[in-house]
Amino acid sequence: MLCLVLAAGYATRLYPLTENYPKPLLTVQGKAILDWLLDDINTSGVVSEYVIISNHKYVCHFEEWAKAKPYKITVVDDGTETNETRLGAVRDIQFAVKKLNIDDDCLVIAGDNLLDFSLFHFINYIKKKRTSCVMRYYESSFDILKKSGVLTIDDDDLIKNMTEKSPTPASHWCCPPFYYYTQDDLKLIDEAVRSGCGTDAPGSFVAWLCKRSRVFAMEMPGKRYDIGDIGSYEQVQKEYRGVII
Repeated sequence: MLCLVLAAGYATRLYPLTENYPKPLLTVQGKAILDWLLDDINTSGVVSEYVIISNHKYVCHFEEWAKAKPYKITVVDDGTETNETRLGAVRDIQFAVKKLNIDDDCLVIAGDNLLDFSLFHFINYIKKKRTSCVMRYYESSFDILKKSGVLTIDDDDLIKNMTEKSPTPASHWCCPPFYYYTQDDLKLIDEAVRSGCGTDAPGSFVAWLCKRSRVFAMEMPGKRYDIGDIGSYEQVQKEYRGVII
């Protein structure tokens, strides 16, 4: 299994912290956000390579960071240099798959979120379901739901439908940017983009895929920290206590 890390955003709401530095490498409790994520995933022993998808502006920072890591990391540059010219998360996945000729199952994660639980739970869930999977959590705020990917599921966690940023959310199940795609399902990404799948929000591919393939949604056993602006970054600095296995 490979792990693709979405890290090509420009994090404009975190300026000036991210004006010349990538958000995934900002530190929380003395450790980079990306280190928290990848060090945890690596304990599972199932990921053979990590692929960091960067924009051109920040790629040198990721390349320097990768030199100190004890596991295999490939950094790819999507060639964009501004927020206005960004490819979007789905096209970044497509770009990495083509550039590296990826033909494997892939864990796909946002490089700027923190979890207080180990992704080992998700990896075990994937092994049981043996198909593409996502995570879900209950969100009470309709304002947040209207800005998020929202799932409807059956009693067995199978996704029946998913919408991105709907003005009328169909449920309270919110889908964070942590996904697992089987080798066969990932091959459908070209078809998805050609057929009009949204490309900016990472969950858009899930929304397209769940109508064509079986995708399951595991309820998260803990909390997710979405670091979007200065306020949320300051808050996570105060609250975060690391990963609980």
